[in-house]
Amino acid sequence: MAKPVHSMIRVLDEERSRAYYARAFGLELAERVGFDGFALVYLRHPASPFELELTVNFDRTEPYDLGNGYGHLAVVVDDVDAEHARFTQEGLPATPVKDFQHQGKTLARFFFATDPDGYKIEVIQKGGRFG
Repeated sequence: MAKPVHSMIRVLDEERSRAYYARAFGLELAERVGFDGFALVYLRHPASPFELELTVNFDRTEPYDLGNGYGHLAVVVDDVDAEHARFTQEGLPATPVKDFQHQGKTLARFFFATDPDGYKIEVIQKGGRFG
Protein backbone atom coordinates (compact mmCIF):
# COMPACT_ATOMS: atom_id res chain seq x y z
CA MET A 1 0.00 0.00 0.00
CA ALA A 2 1.35 3.43 -0.93
CA LYS A 3 1.49 6.13 1.76
CA PRO A 4 1.80 9.81 0.73
CA VAL A 5 4.94 11.33 2.27
CA HIS A 6 5.46 14.76 0.67
CA SER A 7 4.49 17.27 -1.97
CA MET A 8 7.13 19.40 -3.71
CA ILE A 9 7.01 23.00 -4.88
CA ARG A 10 9.77 25.19 -6.35
CA VAL A 11 10.39 28.44 -4.51
CA LEU A 12 12.48 31.49 -5.33
CA ASP A 13 13.53 32.61 -1.84
CA GLU A 14 14.11 29.89 0.76
CA GLU A 15 14.04 32.11 3.84
CA ARG A 16 10.91 33.96 2.74
CA SER A 17 9.12 30.67 2.05
CA ARG A 18 10.24 29.03 5.29
CA ALA A 19 9.09 32.08 7.26
CA TYR A 20 5.73 32.09 5.49
CA TYR A 21 4.99 28.39 6.09
CA ALA A 22 6.09 28.64 9.73
CA ARG A 23 3.93 31.69 10.38
CA ALA A 24 0.93 30.62 8.32
CA PHE A 25 0.74 26.89 9.10
CA GLY A 26 3.21 26.08 11.89
CA LEU A 27 5.48 24.05 9.58
CA GLU A 28 8.92 23.43 11.02
CA LEU A 29 12.16 22.46 9.35
CA ALA A 30 12.44 18.67 9.30
CA GLU A 31 15.57 18.51 7.14
CA ARG A 32 17.57 20.58 4.69
CA VAL A 33 19.77 18.83 2.13
CA GLY A 34 22.14 21.09 0.19
CA PHE A 35 23.62 20.22 -3.19
CA ASP A 36 25.71 22.11 -5.73
CA GLY A 37 23.21 24.48 -7.28
CA PHE A 38 20.08 23.61 -5.28
CA ALA A 39 18.67 22.59 -1.90
CA LEU A 40 15.79 20.40 -0.80
CA VAL A 41 14.05 21.77 2.28
CA TYR A 42 11.53 19.55 4.07
CA LEU A 43 8.93 21.19 6.30
CA ARG A 44 6.59 19.33 8.62
CA HIS A 45 3.89 20.10 11.16
CA PRO A 46 4.47 18.43 14.54
CA ALA A 47 1.05 16.73 14.31
CA SER A 48 1.64 15.11 10.91
CA PRO A 49 4.33 13.03 9.20
CA PHE A 50 3.45 14.52 5.77
CA GLU A 51 6.07 16.97 4.50
CA LEU A 52 6.18 19.91 2.15
CA GLU A 53 9.38 19.83 0.11
CA LEU A 54 10.67 23.20 -1.03
CA THR A 55 13.09 22.94 -3.94
CA VAL A 56 15.38 25.96 -4.11
CA ASN A 57 17.45 26.37 -7.30
CA PHE A 58 20.25 28.78 -6.38
CA ASP A 59 20.71 30.20 -9.89
CA ARG A 60 17.01 31.08 -10.27
CA THR A 61 16.32 34.82 -10.21
CA GLU A 62 12.85 35.03 -11.79
CA PRO A 63 9.60 33.78 -10.24
CA TYR A 64 8.37 30.41 -11.48
CA ASP A 65 5.49 30.25 -13.94
CA LEU A 66 2.91 28.19 -12.07
CA GLY A 67 1.00 27.49 -15.26
CA ASN A 68 -2.57 26.30 -15.24
CA GLY A 69 -2.02 22.74 -14.03
CA TYR A 70 -1.21 23.33 -10.36
CA GLY A 71 -4.17 22.95 -8.01
CA HIS A 72 -3.45 23.44 -4.33
CA LEU A 73 -2.25 21.97 -1.07
CA ALA A 74 -4.82 21.61 1.71
CA VAL A 75 -4.60 21.86 5.49
CA VAL A 76 -7.32 21.29 8.07
CA VAL A 77 -7.91 23.59 11.07
CA ASP A 78 -10.18 23.41 14.11
CA ASP A 79 -11.74 26.86 13.56
CA VAL A 80 -11.62 28.25 10.02
CA ASP A 81 -13.10 31.62 11.05
CA ALA A 82 -10.48 32.15 13.76
CA GLU A 83 -7.73 31.09 11.36
CA HIS A 84 -9.02 33.47 8.69
CA ALA A 85 -9.07 36.30 11.26
CA ARG A 86 -5.46 35.47 12.20
CA PHE A 87 -4.39 35.56 8.54
CA THR A 88 -6.13 38.91 8.10
CA GLN A 89 -4.56 40.33 11.27
CA GLU A 90 -1.08 39.18 10.21
CA GLY A 91 -1.47 40.52 6.67
CA LEU A 92 -1.24 37.05 5.09
CA PRO A 93 -3.13 36.90 1.76
CA ALA A 94 -6.43 35.05 2.08
CA THR A 95 -9.69 34.88 0.15
CA PRO A 96 -13.00 35.25 2.01
CA VAL A 97 -14.28 32.15 3.82
CA LYS A 98 -16.52 30.13 1.52
CA ASP A 99 -19.41 27.94 2.65
CA PHE A 100 -19.37 25.19 0.01
CA GLN A 101 -22.81 23.60 -0.26
CA HIS A 102 -24.44 20.80 -2.20
CA GLN A 103 -28.21 20.37 -2.19
CA GLY A 104 -28.54 22.82 0.71
CA LYS A 105 -26.04 21.00 2.92
CA THR A 106 -22.62 22.39 3.82
CA LEU A 107 -19.88 20.11 2.51
CA ALA A 108 -16.99 22.30 3.63
CA ARG A 109 -16.03 25.75 4.90
CA PHE A 110 -12.70 27.02 3.66
CA PHE A 111 -10.56 29.84 2.34
CA PHE A 112 -7.49 29.94 0.14
CA ALA A 113 -4.18 31.38 1.27
CA THR A 114 -1.43 32.35 -1.19
CA ASP A 115 2.26 31.84 -0.42
CA PRO A 116 5.05 34.22 -1.54
CA ASP A 117 5.51 32.29 -4.80
CA GLY A 118 1.81 32.31 -5.69
CA TYR A 119 0.95 28.76 -4.61
CA LYS A 120 -2.57 28.27 -3.25
CA ILE A 121 -3.24 26.53 0.07
CA GLU A 122 -6.79 25.54 0.96
CA VAL A 123 -7.52 26.01 4.67
CA ILE A 124 -10.48 23.77 5.57
CA GLN A 125 -12.65 23.63 8.70
CA LYS A 126 -12.13 20.35 10.57
CA GLY A 127 -15.16 18.08 10.44
CA GLY A 128 -17.07 15.99 7.93
CA ARG A 129 -14.68 14.14 5.65
CA PHE A 130 -11.83 16.25 7.05
CA GLY A 131 -12.37 14.85 10.59
